[in-house]
Amino acid sequence: MARLLRSVVATLAIVCWRDASAQTPIDSGLAAYIASIRAIDNHAHPMLPLPPGAPADTDFDALPLNDLPPFGLPWRIRTENPEWSRAQSALFGLSASTGDAFRTALHESRARELRTRGSRYAEWVLDHAGIDVMLANRIALGPGLAPPRFLWVAFADPLMLPLDTRAEAVRTPDTRSLYPREDRLLRRYMRDGGVSKLPPTLDAYVITVLVPTLQRERRAGAVAVKFEAAYLRPLDFGDADIAAARAIYARYAAGGTPTHAEYKSLQDYLFRRIALEAGQLGMSVHIHVTDGVGGFYLARGSAPHLLEPVFNDSTLRGTNFVLIHGGWPLFAQTQSMLAKPNVYADISQMVLFAQPREIATALRSWLTAWPEKVLFGTDAFDGGPDQGWEEVTWIGASTARRALAMALSGMLADGEIDRSRAEALARMVLRENAAVLYHLAPAPAR
Repeated sequence: MARLLRSVVATLAIVCWRDASAQTPIDSGLAAYIASIRAIDNHAHPMLPLPPGAPADTDFDALPLNDLPPFGLPWRIRTENPEWSRAQSALFGLSASTGDAFRTALHESRARELRTRGSRYAEWVLDHAGIDVMLANRIALGPGLAPPRFLWVAFADPLMLPLDTRAEAVRTPDTRSLYPREDRLLRRYMRDGGVSKLPPTLDAYVITVLVPTLQRERRAGAVAVKFEAAYLRPLDFGDADIAAARAIYARYAAGGTPTHAEYKSLQDYLFRRIALEAGQLGMSVHIHVTDGVGGFYLARGSAPHLLEPVFNDSTLRGTNFVLIHGGWPLFAQTQSMLAKPNVYADISQMVLFAQPREIATALRSWLTAWPEKVLFGTDAFDGGPDQGWEEVTWIGASTARRALAMALSGMLADGEIDRSRAEALARMVLRENAAVLYHLAPAPAR
């Protein structure tokens, strides 16, 4: 543990050293304390540790973005950003450099660690990032990604798309490849439940497909379900009109294509029904809320305030919602949503797109108002052989700890909190809030 602590403390300095001179000085004792906390990662997409020659892992996301038309990426997650080579050097024991020789050494070292660690490889990655538990957003888990280190978050979007989606898919060049993936995943859910064709009525669909799918996922260990709906449509889920939803479903269940207005009405009902059933099963509902990637992503369609009618629905107060990615960059809107008794937010993806000083501003604002609602997350993803989920995990965790240290050091210096409260807030963000939300058994935080 001491060796790991020294490693994490050192990596905080390596990743973000250039921020220190422009900010409130970081309290070194507090930074060391933060580095020692074994975190719970609220949101990530870890990959299976596959042996050479095994079939590719295709269950890492319901909506992988590799089929979208070419689009730009924020500077911080581009591989030419030197942060990535520093992270790879720290994680795989390489000499920081660039060029073909470095890439060759990286690929060889990654393969060597995978051979050496085998099914424990993913746990080794978590250990190097100071992460105790990672919530894995995947279609399914699999060998090497198992509890208690990895907890499942299943995907819910296909369940609100039972009818023909071709008219929805053609709305943008991005959605043309995304809706067919949702169609295929719904058919997989139906096969898993022994349902060969779409039921003729909405009530029958809910009883034979929607509810049993959520129940199977819960029995398989899912602690939450995830909506990536903002990649498909705005998050303006209106009031649920069950009579209209029933009529629309019955009209098109046997064939035909709903209009956009009709499909929205059906989705508005099914979204709330999924959220209701998930809450009754003890699963939280995660919602992608942030500026997304893709050349045709509708940023205003993912604004946190769009979800207020859902959060104000009294029938859903038994369901806990988590704003994944914190609504970034609209973190002030997110803070107003945290006032709802069943709404939380994490900092996943923020820790990859934004600099620590920017994240610290959001954290300080949130922690002043709703400290029990803030969760750590990385959004670790696989970006290919030169940007594996391993180094994304490492950078996300290092950035989060740096940003948290900045926020709490500033609050401490300004007399807003004392050291005991600063340490308590650090534990809450990195671990304890998630442990309470997901009813995880208590375990040592350090």
